[in-house]
Amino acid sequence: MEQRKLRLNEFKELYKALKTKVVWLDYLLFSFVYWLEEKVINVRVKNEVDEAIEEYETLHEVPMPDMVSPVYTEKHSETSVNLPEMRLTAPWVVKK
Repeated sequence: MEQRKLRLNEFKELYKALKTKVVWLDYLLFSFVYWLEEKVINVRVKNEVDEAIEEYETLHEVPMPDMVSPVYTEKHSETSVNLPEMRLTAPWVVKK
């Protein structure tokens, strides 16, 4: 069975300060401090990740292209089938 340990010094000190000589009470107290430490770590990690994502997005802003419709063109074909040639071109493609 995995033995649970407190990871942050502030919670280790808190547990030592609140510790009593009653075994069952110490176990309940340790469980509460361990649970609280887990919540604090999760909140800190979430905040750090959110801040890093926000900082990355502000530094690497990519302009979104204008949302415009594609260009449809139809040209009469001179082939033996004699069907029109249809093209669908993105508006940002430059013709040469």
